[in-house]
Amino acid sequence: MKNLLLTFLIIFSIKGTAQSADAKEDSLFLKKIYQTALLDGKSYAWLDHLSNQIGARLSGSMNAQRAVTWAEKELKEVGLDKVWLQSVMVPKWTRGITEFAYIETAPGITTNAPICALGGSVPTPIGGIKASVVEVKGLEDLRKLGTSNIEGKIVFYNRPMQADLINTFEAYGGCVDQRYAGAEEAAKFGAIGVIVRSMNLRKDDFPHAGSMSYGNLTDMEKIPAAAISTNGADLLSSMLTLNPKIKFLMNMNCRTWKDVESHNVIGEIKGSEFPDEYMVIGGHLDSWDLGDGSHDDGAGVVQSMEVLRLFKEIGYKPKRSIRVVLFMNEENGLRGGKKYAEIAKNKAENHVFALESDAGGFTPRGFSFDCSNTSFSKVQQWKPLFEPYLIHYFVQGGSGADIGPLKKDGIVLAGLRPDSQRYFDYHHAENDTFDAVSKRELELGAATMTSLVYLFDKYGIK
Repeated sequence: MKNLLLTFLIIFSIKGTAQSADAKEDSLFLKKIYQTALLDGKSYAWLDHLSNQIGARLSGSMNAQRAVTWAEKELKEVGLDKVWLQSVMVPKWTRGITEFAYIETAPGITTNAPICALGGSVPTPIGGIKASVVEVKGLEDLRKLGTSNIEGKIVFYNRPMQADLINTFEAYGGCVDQRYAGAEEAAKFGAIGVIVRSMNLRKDDFPHAGSMSYGNLTDMEKIPAAAISTNGADLLSSMLTLNPKIKFLMNMNCRTWKDVESHNVIGEIKGSEFPDEYMVIGGHLDSWDLGDGSHDDGAGVVQSMEVLRLFKEIGYKPKRSIRVVLFMNEENGLRGGKKYAEIAKNKAENHVFALESDAGGFTPRGFSFDCSNTSFSKVQQWKPLFEPYLIHYFVQGGSGADIGPLKKDGIVLAGLRPDSQRYFDYHHAENDTFDAVSKRELELGAATMTSLVYLFDKYGIK
């Protein structure tokens, strides 16, 4: 009995010593990753070129194609084992001449209002539309008002993001339905147009774009839809309170074209032990057309590219095949993410892990994981390795839109979670530009992603 007890003690002692050695080795490797990213990183220079030399990259545009060509070239220069383009058909929508709007309090007395067409909207008739305005706080208000109070008017959706929610993505999710489905629902009650308060917690004059849907409406039933800045929304609301008879004019020249061919850009380092197990890191290469898409999602693109470059720079040879996938058309269709998952399924590829960065280039706080409880328990054991870098946020939840189609039993999907408090100040707006991104914060995010990928590659998925 004593011998058996002694044997167990020796086994547990050896196991504990091995775990301690692994923890020390991992800690030193993470330190090397962060040092390399912060002292010899390339993500910021990449973002400078993508934002300032190429610019806005709306799906189907010439700039989107230029971004594809640039990304393919840069990944080849990193020296990956394989780089290729994956064809995908994407929607093509153009904004046209800059939108114009004003509030009319009396004939000839007007105040300009900052608006932008929502992605996918139909244009107004030439010269625009001018009508009375009915303000609502959400889709449910339409049913309460009924056709008699809405027909022939412009519906003004004015539900703000909930400011007391610390998770700003939760606040965004609580009101984005009015942007996405607002025109479809208002048209059913006879509205001739809609204006939607921008999804933004800050008070400013930047209208925020974003996708919208007409559902099953016919072309004849579709009505123009625009976002109005938060300052503009507050002004319009206060003016309606003083005078419910004011009118609003909006003029938009947007247009939807036939789908066009574009590409996902993919680069791969082949695994040394398990080459048929695939790990994906990615962001979306497209952006809206108002700024240059630096935070959404230029940051995620260059951080994902940097993960593979850092491994090459450090000399780490992964056990599993690691791919960077720069997805096309996340903003107004998710065609790239769906196409990648479709082809992976058709080829019976075994994807075991995917990580997406699509929440801006701000200071990283941690990750959210869409995975089993067993896998999440394993992730939590790595938390102490990240704490020296002030990375503390590890939760089960969503991951990312582009990697979502890969979801299946056994796979771990993860999303980088930077500090979100400023993200919606720039999201889909004209001020989403390179100067709004901190070099240090961007590089910290790239290092944090690389560290997580290293740990999953080393220890596998449970």
